[in-house]
Amino acid sequence: MANRLSQIATRTGDNGTTGLGDNTRVSKDSLRVHAMGDVDELNSQIGVLLCEEMPLDVRELLVEVQHQLFNLGGELSIPGFELLKPEAVIVLDQALETYNATLPRLAEFILPAGSRAASLAHVCRTVARRAERAVVALDQAETLKESPRQYLNRLSDLLFVLSRVLNRMNGGDDVYWKSERMARAATE
Repeated sequence: MANRLSQIATRTGDNGTTGLGDNTRVSKDSLRVHAMGDVDELNSQIGVLLCEEMPLDVRELLVEVQHQLFNLGGELSIPGFELLKPEAVIVLDQALETYNATLPRLAEFILPAGSRAASLAHVCRTVARRAERAVVALDQAETLKESPRQYLNRLSDLLFVLSRVLNRMNGGDDVYWKSERMARAATE
């Protein structure tokens, strides 16, 4: 594979535009660039999460997610192109089923807290939701394939589930929200 980035500081973006993968230039404030940026931020946050201790199977899954997010970013950078395949969504569905089966049912909302790894997974989850909103906004302006939207939706769900898995890694648990309404109902 040839070197694609021979020069990083090109100065071509100094005027507020950026080049897409099809060589067109768009405003750095365009919906497409927002979606690309949110996906890139999500991938970076997952990189931070991967600095934490975690089970090998979770680590391998998150590394694969990073590769798929890179595909998604590439797809977003080339209008009309497809890099993120529907099979990537199926992998997330299977992971959700597998990890959810190991967890107790939730009876109450949980806070984005617990272990550092679980808390970072929650940060990734919220960034995934933002990336999903950006992709939905772009899809309303320009038609996209279904896989990007579906992938981000499933990924945010998976990150929630993985936060629960990571909280239990060393005998911990979720941090439950103390609902005043539910506490009052329990005493009545």
